[in-house]
Formats: sequence, C-alpha cells, structure tokens
Amino acid sequence: MGRNSKQHHRRQRAAASVTAGAGMTAYQGASHSDLALRDWQPFAGSPDADLLPELDTLTSRSRDLARNDGLMAGGLQTHRDNIVGAVLRLSALPDYRLLGWTPEQAREWGNKVEAHFRSWADTTDCDAARTLDLLGLTVLALGGEMVNGDAVAIPKWLPRPDSPWATRLSLIESDRLQTPPYLEGMARIRRGVEFDRDGAPLAYHFQAAHPGDALYLRGDEVQDLQRWERVPAFTPWGRRRVIHLHAKERTGQTRGRPIVSAVMREFHMAGKYAQNELQASLANSLVAAFLESDLDPESAGALFGQDPRATWGTSVKQAQSIGKLQGAAVIPLPVGARMNSFTPGRPNVAFDAFMLAVERRIAAGMNLPYELFAKDFSRVNYSSARAALLEAWRYFHGRRRWLTANWLKPIYELWLEEAVNAGVIDAPGFYANRYAYTRCRFVFGGKGWVDPVKEITAAKLRLEIGVSTLEQECAEQGLDWEEVLHQQRIEAQRRAELGLQAPAQAAWVVSPNAPDAPDQDDQDNKERRDSGAGAKGKA
Repeated sequence: MGRNSKQHHRRQRAAASVTAGAGMTAYQGASHSDLALRDWQPFAGSPDADLLPELDTLTSRSRDLARNDGLMAGGLQTHRDNIVGAVLRLSALPDYRLLGWTPEQAREWGNKVEAHFRSWADTTDCDAARTLDLLGLTVLALGGEMVNGDAVAIPKWLPRPDSPWATRLSLIESDRLQTPPYLEGMARIRRGVEFDRDGAPLAYHFQAAHPGDALYLRGDEVQDLQRWERVPAFTPWGRRRVIHLHAKERTGQTRGRPIVSAVMREFHMAGKYAQNELQASLANSLVAAFLESDLDPESAGALFGQDPRATWGTSVKQAQSIGKLQGAAVIPLPVGARMNSFTPGRPNVAFDAFMLAVERRIAAGMNLPYELFAKDFSRVNYSSARAALLEAWRYFHGRRRWLTANWLKPIYELWLEEAVNAGVIDAPGFYANRYAYTRCRFVFGGKGWVDPVKEITAAKLRLEIGVSTLEQECAEQGLDWEEVLHQQRIEAQRRAELGLQAPAQAAWVVSPNAPDAPDQDDQDNKERRDSGAGAKGKA
C-alpha cells in the first residue's frame, strides 16, 4: 500500500470517528440522537420563567382535583392531619444565655408568655374575620399552600372593645397577589411580589377583589377588579406586614406551586380510568341476556305475512317471562329467535393491579408512603407499616419545621411585640434582642402508636439511657411536659386523700428482656417456609 493510500485510509477512519462521535455524549441522558430522547428538549429557564406563565393552569387543575378526586382530597387531609393535627401549642424558649438569665428565669418567663399567648391564639381574637382560632388559620393556610402553591396573610391592627388584643390576621386567597397591569414588564415585580436587587421582598401588590368574584360584584364594587393596593413587606421599624407562605425549590423562586404538580397528569388519567371502569361495570350489570335471529329478510317476510312488524311485536309480548331468569322456568322465545347469555368483561381483572401501580407513583409524588396515602394497610405487617410511617414522619417533621419558621414564628413575633409594648410581658431591650425573646418551638398533634407496648418500652429505654427527655417524648404525643407533671402531682395528691394506692408504672411496661411476640404475618410466613422445607425433605 502506497503512502497516499495510507494517508487516505487514515483520513477515512478519522472522518468515520468524528461521524460516530457526533451522536455520542459523556452522559447518555444528554444524547440528541437516541430515539427515546431526541424529541426531549426542555427549555432551561429561570425558576420564575418555568413556573409563573403556567401557574394559573396548575392552580385551577389542582383545585379541580381537590374538589372531585377522592384520592387527592384524602392525600391533602393526610398532610393536614400529620403536619398540624388537632393540637397547636406554643413552647416559648427564650435564649437565656443571650439575655443573661438563669434557666429558671427563662422557664418562668416562658410559662407566662404561653399563658397570655393562649388567650389570643386559642380564641377568634387572632382572626380578623372572627371565625377561626390560630389552629384553624394554620390548617387553612397549609391547605391553601398545598393546593394553590401559596398562602398569604396580612397582619392588621384592629382594636376591639371586647378583646385585649389588636393584632389580627387576615387570610387572603393567593389569586389576589397579582402584578397591576400598569406595572407589567418590570423586572423586579413578578406575580405581585416586588423585590430588591438581593431578592428580598419590598412590597406585595394585591387586587382589591378576587378575580373570580366578577359575577357577584355590583355597583362600585365592580371597580375593585381594577384596583390594586401596594403593601410594604415591613414597617420602618421591622414589623412584618405580609406573611407569604410558600415552599421554595429553586434559588430566586418568587411563588410556590401546587403539591401535585409533578403527578397531576397521573391523577387526572387515573381518575378518568376508574370512572370509566365503574360506568362500564354498571352498564354490563344491567344486561343478563339478549335475543338473536338468523333469519334473512325474505324468510322473515314469508314467516310473518303481510305485517311482519306487528307479528313480531305480538311474538315478543308472548315472551315477557324472559325478564325473569329463574329455576324451572319455561321461556317462550319469539319465532325465529334464540337466547344467548351475556358474559360481561367487567370488572377488569387487571384493574386492581394497574391502579395499585399508578397510586404508588402518585403517592411518591405527594411524598407519602402508599399505605398512608391510600389508607390501606392490608398488605403490610407491623415491621413494614412501621418503616413506612418512619419514612413519612421524616417528611412531616421537615414540613413542621418549615411551617414553624415561615408561618408560626412570624405570627408569634407579631403578637409578642404587641404584648411587650402593652406592658403585658416584661422584655427589656426587646428590639435589640428580638431573636433571644422570640426563640420558640410549637407542639403539634401527636403521631400516635402502631404498637403501644413496643413503643412505650422504647420511650422508657430512651429516657433511662439519656438519649431523650420527657419534654421530647411528650411533644411527640402533642403534650406539654410541665402540664403532664402538674397533672400527675394533682392525681397523686387526690389518690392519697382517698387512700388509693399509687399505680405501679413498672407493671405497665413489658420487660425489655422479654422476647417480643411475633407478628401474625411474620408467623404465617415462617409456617409457610417450614412447610415448604418439609415437603422438599420428603421428596
């Protein structure tokens, strides 16, 4: 082979290598030639560019699912029940080291604050509409954030002669948080939120009336659809004027999104599929049998004479007993007809397995184990249920932390500022030590027990080896540890007065050295394995 021929061959190999390499990438997921990925070219936009143009559609569809889909409604209720529950209590924890206090002083101060806070939070004094307490407002705000993506509250100063407090919360539907038409196009105002160069909110723009109330407005009220109010985010001295609850998933995200955005398509299609299967099964259940005739038109005409239609009708009337298919029945059939039984194809035998797979996917998109999402624990034993609930509670604890930081603590700071300025609470240097005074925790509804004996034993062991405290264990069950101790003292004194023996608490707890009774599911699995091994041995 000559020199020119070798060079030509090398050039051909290089060209072939370049051609082959054009369709290859370091990451297969970035391939543009793979048939499965070739048409997948999503736009790499900013957080707001990806979300805000489609937020209205996502919100309206999310609301429709919440209204009409049982699984969606149940999933939202599961979130509300486990994130907040039926208990909401303040646990004031001032940073006594920063304040130069002793722990006893901090505890006494916190107990006083908690008592006054309950007089506001456990009544409708906290609601500008005078209908809900703080627990109700919190559940409502959490539901709005999950369905709409945002929840908004405006703190108002509304003194009333029948209330010692003037701080009240006015919840506003997030649809009213919109950019006025005359400010559209401004880079630092996005969907009603005005922010500075660092991304901190400066003000919020609210439509005077809900855009969905156009049919109900009369007279001058119609003009409210064209009016906007600009509300600063903070007062000059730092008091919050708007509480905007939303979950940020990307840096620079202005608004939140509905919790079901990632699985909205599956939700909708699964609901339609289930409805169609139900309708088909209902239609099939109405048909027991049908009549068939194999007569051609000429034969039918010859058989029924001059008026075939009337003759056929008379024949059918004679077969009315076909409506009752029962034993020992003689069924007369019309002339030239035979009866054929109907075998329906519903319910679909694969329906349950298919819906189970879809619901597991939807449950994962809502950050819930399937068992908790569908309220279906029929397929699990204690160990599996416990593992599922532990995974769920990691998520719920995170959401509680988020709700406390972005909703409850700002509300507590608003109330405490009023209480300090009114002289109800003594807090020297409050504005200079705001963090130290407003440090707190909130106690939510208890998570309950799967197996009370096992879990109480575990709590007892945690207390004994010092990895937990009575405060933590009581908080897990939605209780205040000091109130528990005070109640125990009251009960002990009353028992002594009545001459009753104190309950032997040690007898209520199973010894940690005692073997646990096996779960029934585990026992059944063991018996099946043993029987299978015995059969193999005999073989």
